[in-house]
Amino acid sequence: MIVTLTANPSLDRTITLGGELVPGGVHRIVSDRTGPGGKGINVALGLRGAGLNALAVFPAREADLLLDLLDAEDLRHRSTPSQGRVRTNLTILSAPAVTTKINEPGAVLSAVDVAALEDALVEVVEPGGTVMLSGSLAPGIPVDEYARLVRRLRDKGAWIGVDTSDRPLAALAAAGPDSAPDFLKPNAEELGQITGRDGAQMETAAASGDLDGILEAACGLHEAGVGEVLVTLGGAGAVLVTGEGAWFAPSPHTPVVSTVGAGDSAVAGYLIARASGELPPERLALAVAYGAVAVSLPGTTIPARHQVQPDVGDVVEL
Repeated sequence: MIVTLTANPSLDRTITLGGELVPGGVHRIVSDRTGPGGKGINVALGLRGAGLNALAVFPAREADLLLDLLDAEDLRHRSTPSQGRVRTNLTILSAPAVTTKINEPGAVLSAVDVAALEDALVEVVEPGGTVMLSGSLAPGIPVDEYARLVRRLRDKGAWIGVDTSDRPLAALAAAGPDSAPDFLKPNAEELGQITGRDGAQMETAAASGDLDGILEAACGLHEAGVGEVLVTLGGAGAVLVTGEGAWFAPSPHTPVVSTVGAGDSAVAGYLIARASGELPPERLALAVAYGAVAVSLPGTTIPARHQVQPDVGDVVEL
């Protein structure tokens, strides 16, 4: 079983406008959809869509709409106490192919709530199991939460992945090798945040074929103790660095409908390939393929396995 933690879950509401989003203007909604959200939940949905046994752990009060939505998705989940409602993240799709996101901060968790969330996660992770810690931290959760969870979960022999950003990512990087996860999935901006580099510059260079900056930064993380580093580069593709080597996979040309959830889809693809015993190039190929399909789908739609066709032949060893 693969367990995902979503420390700050959401209801993802996606609205599509009939034209351009103009500040101060009056707009008409063409379509409106609300589904379960939060990075770990998105990953778990991708795993379930591939037939894998996944369990999503997150804080939510009883009778929250999120629980009903996950029941409708037939996704196994375990919620822990929260005094407030699950936040709503609003995605606005407008012409010309523009995505605007407006995210609520989330309900504040008490120290008791945080302890209950941690204990529930550790309890359901099987010895030697796989766990993915994803997303932002709800208000009230200590900024070093992921570093502390990595240490607790390592005592169970778990394989631990992390996908986060900003202060929680910086705290994880500053915690030292004892808190280094087995898998880390930054994008170029996040890679810059924890390596002191210009993420935008690295992504621009990668788009023109210069991967030196990305590769050097990712190798630095691996040398600091991170087992596997998957750097997603948007439309340019992704770079993977492991103890076995480094590879690059370009992203196929895909019409972009919504970029929301593309990174989570890439993580799901990577975990699906890993669960199947695939080698690093195959894991990278499936991760990139999942992300590419995700951007062609509306809102936060995570692809099903049958929609994704990886091309290992495009993977290049660096």
